[in-house]
Amino acid sequence: MILLLALLIGVVAGLRALMAPAAVAFAARFGGLDLTGTPLAFLGYMWTPWILGLLALGELITDQLPTTPSRKVPVQFGTRIVMGGLAGGALGASQHMLIGGIVAGAIGAVIGTLAGAAARARLAATFGQDRPAALIEDGVAIIGAILIVLAAA
Repeated sequence: MILLLALLIGVVAGLRALMAPAAVAFAARFGGLDLTGTPLAFLGYMWTPWILGLLALGELITDQLPTTPSRKVPVQFGTRIVMGGLAGGALGASQHMLIGGIVAGAIGAVIGTLAGAAARARLAATFGQDRPAALIEDGVAIIGAILIVLAAA
C-alpha cells in the first residue's frame, strides 16, 4: 500500500513539482509521518514545511504565467522526478521502504508529468484557453497531495 501511495505522490510531483514534498513535509512536521532516524528526517524539521509550502505556492502562481517553460523540458522534468523521488521516499521511509518509495515516487513523477501535460492540453483545447485547465490541475494536485499523505499517516 505504501508503495502505491509513493507512486501517487510522485504523480502529484509530476503535476506540481513542489506540492508533493511540501505536503509530505507538513505531514512529517505535524505527526502524520514518522521520519525520525531516516535520511529524510529533515522534512519534519521546524522550517522545512513552511519553506516548501511557500515554494509550492510560488509554483502555483508562476505556473499561470505565459512565459513559464514546459514541464517537459529537461530541467523541469528532472526537477519533478527528483521531487517525486523525495516525496515518495519519505512515504516509503515512514514504513522502512526508503528505496522502494524513491523509485515509486520517481516513476509516478514521470507518469504525472507526461499524463498531466496531455490532460492539461486537452482541457485547454476544450476551454479554448489554458487558465481554467491550469486551475483544475492545481486543484487536483492540492487535493491529491492532501488525500495521499492522510492515507499514508
